Amino acid sequence: MKNYSGKVVWITGASSGIGEALALGLAKRKARLLLSARNTNALEKISVQCRDAGAMDVKILPFDLKDAAILQQKTLEAIRAFGELDIVILNGGIAQRSLAMNTTIEVDREIMEVDYFSCVAISKFLLPHFCEKNNGQLVVVSSVMGIIGTPFRSGYAAAKHALHGYFDSLRAELWKKYKGIRITLVCPGWVRTNITYNALNGDGSKLDSMDKATARGIDPAIFAETMIRKIASGKNTIVIGGWKETLAVIIQRFFPEFMVKVVRSAAVR
Repeated sequence: MKNYSGKVVWITGASSGIGEALALGLAKRKARLLLSARNTNALEKISVQCRDAGAMDVKILPFDLKDAAILQQKTLEAIRAFGELDIVILNGGIAQRSLAMNTTIEVDREIMEVDYFSCVAISKFLLPHFCEKNNGQLVVVSSVMGIIGTPFRSGYAAAKHALHGYFDSLRAELWKKYKGIRITLVCPGWVRTNITYNALNGDGSKLDSMDKATARGIDPAIFAETMIRKIASGKNTIVIGGWKETLAVIIQRFFPEFMVKVVRSAAVR
């Protein structure tokens, strides 16, 4: 899908960071946008920016991904907003910065609920719509941590790894009867966003600071432009990051035992 003009794109986690940059990038390509996040005020401001950037139309649908009871309703509302959905980008999530042994099980569950279960739930409620027209692209924003686990990211890495298992399986189930449906997993490396400010410590409190690796990351606008181009190719898995993250993924694939030694001393906090 090289031409996004007129396509209906629903983005979760659209109030800042990668989601905001994606919204603005797709607005320039004259997409019709549905933006979701918890922060209604931020969504309203971004929707104005998207209209100014050239979006054909922009609507907002605020909600909290952690509220599992409303996800079916919100997905149906998303479909009704424009009468259809062409691309759904599941980008919302939370991060973690704590050692496994210092992290409460409640924090692990919260991360899994937002980063994994919300994506699974929305996909289940969305699929009948995609299957009915045998068309649509589901883009799930994972992470390089969905391929490589590092210190201070046990719950986050677990949730992102789970996304790969689930959506790889779902893709295999759909391919024969519904060839018009594409599932794309996007694995960002370090991107310079405020995600670490809201990252959870082991006790559930917010980190409220930016780590050095994130501060040195890719500019969100540059990342979004790359992602928009690459998801148009329809590839199953896309890795976007600096040379270190990209190299790490290659090493993990071909020399996993060596990568085990590397991540022990990785500067991730």
